[in-house]
Amino acid sequence: MSGGAYAALSGMQTKLSELDRIASDLANISTAGYKTERTATFAAERDFSLALQSAVDVATGGTKTDLRPGTITATGRNLDVAIDGAGFFAVETSAGVRYTRSGNFTRRADGLLTSVEGEPVLDSENKKIKLGVGTLAIDGNGEIRVADAVVGRIPLWRIDEKDLIRESGSRFRPVPGVKPTQSDAVLVPGALEQANVSMVDRMATLTEVSRGFEALQKGISVLMNDIDSRAIVELGRR
Repeated sequence: MSGGAYAALSGMQTKLSELDRIASDLANISTAGYKTERTATFAAERDFSLALQSAVDVATGGTKTDLRPGTITATGRNLDVAIDGAGFFAVETSAGVRYTRSGNFTRRADGLLTSVEGEPVLDSENKKIKLGVGTLAIDGNGEIRVADAVVGRIPLWRIDEKDLIRESGSRFRPVPGVKPTQSDAVLVPGALEQANVSMVDRMATLTEVSRGFEALQKGISVLMNDIDSRAIVELGRR
């Protein structure tokens, strides 16, 4: 196989990986606090010492979570809060404490403040927040009032980007040994932070990636079929 064919094949592999990321973005367009990933490609030398040939592959570089904030949209719901600034909510999961910017909270049947998945939101002492019964309001400092009585406060936590491990589109955990610190970001009550990707952008990228994949596929067809078959014919005549 020619070096050009190897380059085209590796290029198709990176396009397939990019298509997977686009599919994830499209599936999470409506997920509050969703963060996309960015990646890059680089040239990797492939050595065929025994065949006295070499080729240059297109390899995928490491991925990086894009933490740029999404648009904050008013919902009017008293259990929705958006983070204005750098910060995360802490929630208790079966795997331990995790961090998210998804602020579409619920009041569970037992009165606990939870994420939309039903996981308890934690206060500054990593304790669950009990809401009780009554009209609820959350202010910009995270203070929660139920029937005009303060029942708790939602803290915001800061973790350096380099110390974050993404577990899903909107959920993160710190690398082992790293402890989050309190953030000075503020909350926007009655609003949600939207995903930091848009349908228009992802569809445009999808079209671009699809066309690139088709071009590489056509290039392989030319290299493997047309050029090689002509070479065989010409060599056969000799």
